[in-house]
Amino acid sequence: MTQAGPAGSGPGAGMKILFAFENPLLSTEADAEVFVTTARYLAPLVARAWLHVPMRDRAACAALQQAMGQQATGQQGMGRQATDLSVIRAWAPPAPAGLRHLACGLTIVWRRAFRQASFVYTRNLWIAWVSILFRQRVVFDHYRPWPDQIPPLRRWLHRLMCHERFVINICHSDYTRQKYLDLGIPAEKLHCIRNGFEPGRLRTPMAADAARRALDIPADARTVVYTGRVNHKKGLPVVIEAARMLPDLLFILVGSYGEGPIEDMARDLPNVRIVPFQPPEVLSQYVFAADVLLIPPSLQPLARYGSTVLPLKLFFYMASGRPILAGNTPDVREVLRHDQNAWLCQPDSPPALADALRRLMDDPALSTRLAATALAESQALTWDARANRIIAAIAERMTAPSTPAGVWDGAQRRAWRRQSWRWLVHLLRTGSPVLPPDTIQGDPAPP
Repeated sequence: MTQAGPAGSGPGAGMKILFAFENPLLSTEADAEVFVTTARYLAPLVARAWLHVPMRDRAACAALQQAMGQQATGQQGMGRQATDLSVIRAWAPPAPAGLRHLACGLTIVWRRAFRQASFVYTRNLWIAWVSILFRQRVVFDHYRPWPDQIPPLRRWLHRLMCHERFVINICHSDYTRQKYLDLGIPAEKLHCIRNGFEPGRLRTPMAADAARRALDIPADARTVVYTGRVNHKKGLPVVIEAARMLPDLLFILVGSYGEGPIEDMARDLPNVRIVPFQPPEVLSQYVFAADVLLIPPSLQPLARYGSTVLPLKLFFYMASGRPILAGNTPDVREVLRHDQNAWLCQPDSPPALADALRRLMDDPALSTRLAATALAESQALTWDARANRIIAAIAERMTAPSTPAGVWDGAQRRAWRRQSWRWLVHLLRTGSPVLPPDTIQGDPAPP
């Protein structure tokens, strides 16, 4: 994709964006990384940009401003024009989270930037609703399929997203976009624009042997690497079970925050190394040290917890030049194709995972082909490319005629009542406010 020019000449010319995030920064959470990185890459494409965020004090705001400035310098090194993204401290307490989110929405409307902005860009439904009530336009950007996960919100979500001042919903996957289409949201207001990666993090590739020396990994080890949060919600139990079947492989799980269920499961396995959370430059070394990069092949993150849809690591993995092994699940299949740019196996099956790992380890030509295809395709999946797609979609919607509201019929009302009751039973039984889908099917990979 060609890069957009300066804000004065591209589709974002004249736009002013108020980005609204509801949690303190800087943060290692994936949702914070997605939102802030998107803001950094959109800011050079528009006339003015602010970031409204709850921070402890002015010193914290200054530290955030400096960190984003350093990251913007990296963007300049990749040919991007730097544009200031001004930090506005939200009038909100740091805790509890519910009160913080409430205050972020109630107070943003009194800020001068709110009145000056062309629209508010947010991932928070409350902030989106308050902004529309106070006659501001909204762009919404989130990965979760809220109509399925919190069904009592369906009627309200329909009204919110069909409102004339609701510009567009940026969905991170076709899976999520379809859930809003099923709700009756007009297709023109729903765009699937997937996440990306920062090429700067992989600017200096390392040979596998050099990366292993730097990380004290045996030179002759055959390594399977996972990066991300090390917890049971990421589908890692199936990885631990596969590691028991493959004592000749070294499994390295990077991203532990302390003792937990996965750490306990791996305690008696000498071929599983659990590594604490690492800064980006060290994380890249672990990726380069891998023979195989692993996205845990499990339906559980999507079906049981609803916490992962197309994990962020997928795009980073594709750009690394290493082969990827993942599960044949609905979200992953949107980007990864079996025996083309990755190897997909039956989800939630330790034997299937073990067989797939043996296949990749024993067939270097296959691994090299998969890695090369993924690397070539990754060039269209950068944050820069994502920002250009987003700004073009927003510009088109801002000049389009008003979209008629989608239909909310008897079938929608019946589904709303049925799923809301199911949600209430689930909440009372488990304490979790996120309802798992009725069914999510994963298919075994072709032989």
